[in-house]
Parts: sequence; C-alpha cells; structure tokens
Amino acid sequence: MSVDAHDLREAVLNAKRIVVKIGSSSLATGGGALEPGRIADLVDVLAGVRERGTEVVLVSSGAIAAGLSPLGLDRRPRGLALQQAAASVGQGLLAHHYQQEFGRHSITTGQVLMTVDDVIRRASYRNAHQTFDALLGLGVVPVVNENDTVATSEIRFGDNDRLAALVAHLVHADLLVLLSDVDALYDGPPSRPGARRLAEVRSESDLEGIEIGSVGSAVGTGGMVTKIEAARIATGAGIPVVLTSAAQASAALAGEQVGTFFHVTGRRRPIRHLWLAHATEGKGSLSLDAGAVRAVVERGASLLAAGVTDVDGAFVAGDPIDLVGPDGTVVARGLVSFDAVEIPGLLGRSTPELKEEFGDVYDRALVHRDDLVLL
Repeated sequence: MSVDAHDLREAVLNAKRIVVKIGSSSLATGGGALEPGRIADLVDVLAGVRERGTEVVLVSSGAIAAGLSPLGLDRRPRGLALQQAAASVGQGLLAHHYQQEFGRHSITTGQVLMTVDDVIRRASYRNAHQTFDALLGLGVVPVVNENDTVATSEIRFGDNDRLAALVAHLVHADLLVLLSDVDALYDGPPSRPGARRLAEVRSESDLEGIEIGSVGSAVGTGGMVTKIEAARIATGAGIPVVLTSAAQASAALAGEQVGTFFHVTGRRRPIRHLWLAHATEGKGSLSLDAGAVRAVVERGASLLAAGVTDVDGAFVAGDPIDLVGPDGTVVARGLVSFDAVEIPGLLGRSTPELKEEFGDVYDRALVHRDDLVLL
C-alpha cells in the first residue's frame, strides 16, 4: 500500500506547529541507561525543523530510564515507589541533556511536567494552554513529560503516547509525530517473515485483522497499542499522525514516505471528550432503560436519575463511569455527579421530585451531557 505522497508531504511541511513524542526505548540502551548520542541526534533533527519556521513541542519519555543507572538498577522496577524514585533522579538528568543539546543550536528549552489531569480539568487546561503559548511565543521548545515522580495511575496506565495526543490537541498542533523503536505499523510482528508495513491508515477498517502486541520495551511502558490509541485520539480531533522510528525522524519530518501516516478522521472537539473516550476506564456503571439510552444516544441529552435502573461500582463524584443499555452494551462514558452510595435512592425518580424532597443540590443530572461521550 503506497500512501498519497502529496497528502503526507503537505501534512508535514505545511504544519506550523508539531508535537513530537519519543519513547524511552529510543533514548536508552538495552540495559536501561540513557544514551546521550541518541538525544543529540533527535535534537539535531528538531533544530532543523525549527529552522524552517515550524514550532516544536517535544513530549519525551525517559525520566525513569535515565534514573536506572545512577540507582544501580538494571531494568525498570515493578514497584511504584521505585519507579517514582527513578523518575525523581532521572528527570533532572533528562532535562539537562535536552538543555545542553538544544543549546548547541542556540535554542532554549522549558521543562513541562504534566499528568493527564492537567489537560482535562478546565482550570488546569486553561493554565497549561497559556503556558505553552507563552513558551512558544518566546521561541522556547517545551519538553513535556509525565510527572512520574508523583503520578500514580499514569505510570501503570501507559506511557506518554496518549498524553502526547492530548497535548497536541491542547496546543492546537497541526501534526503529531510518534517516534519509537519500530519503523512503522505492521499487519503482524515486524520480525515475522512476510509482515507487511501499513503505509497509511484512513479509517478503523484499515486496522481490521492486524496483530498488535501489547508489551513495550524493557525500559518503557507502551507498545503499539498505546500508539494506535494516541493516533485515534489525535486524528479524531483533526490532527494527522506520523508513526515511525527515531532513526527515521529526519526523513519523516521532511515529508518522506516512511512509517505509517494516519489520516484525519474527525474534527476538533472538547479535550475531555477525547480523554473520556480513549484514556479512561469506567470505575463503575449505571444501567439505563431503553428510553434513557435513546435520550443520551439519539438526542444528546444528559442522563437523569429517572432513566437509571441500577448502579454498580464504588465510584465517587467526578469519576468516569460507563453507561450501559438494557442489553448490556456500553453506550457511553461520562463523569458522574454523585457518589455511588447516593445513587440507589435516586433511581427512577424525576429531577423535580428529587429537588422537592432533598433540596436544590439534587437539581442536576447524574451525568451532564457536557461530561459525556458516546462509545
């Protein structure tokens, strides 16, 4: 399959703002130690992109990997406390290397440590957006990483792939480039004889029947699963994606036909919807009757207590939960407005009835339509 060369070159060379994500395995040796030469090579490529007038945001994994060697660890630890300790030691080392290498090109870097929380809560999102705008306006290259030192579910959840897609949305990027140790998406394990490179992905149908591994490298946490999910997030928000290896970064950012090109599949939409659809798991569920399913799915309405028949899970207000139809199918996911223990007493009752009995605080939906996404 050959990608449309014009579409690819146009997406890359016409991009005014690009987010580039690089994984731990592309920056570290097999033993886990950070390899400064690989950072230098990447920075040389990104400096060239900057020279043509394109703004660059770099999302870089590698803090935990950078901390392994100084701590005498030969592989990424399993325990959360040790992961956070390695991140604490390694984050400064990683930032120093980028500062030093970009400095060779007279480019200033700014470290931005984030969690997914920072891009889905309204106040944090606004502050993050303003910070990125200020940095880019000053000619700075923001170097973004998950705040692994204090993160909890983020470390267990994946690596920076999904965060990179959300950051691309946050900064209004024109392109997302995912760099790893694999040169493209294949229809099976790349090491298997006859495995075929997918030059482009236009829709979900192009992914049918391909085998996607779920385990990343010894020093990373991702793998092809999280990269494809990141591509779904970005392309669903109107941002094309190039997936390739760090070794082919120069060719990819020159618009050459390398890697896999993911075409845009949707338009920009609220970032919390992208997060809910692609970067969360329901911490519980509400069972809906047929009328409530129609209201939510067909009319885009909020979920009211009157249409809920059952509740499952131990969630609290603000948690993501699944909305399940009468046949057991998950139809949507949303941020719930009540704790799980409060909901049984509300089931099947109208909002005016609840307001009259319990007061104005109950004059609200269980899940508001602004905090809900169809699946």
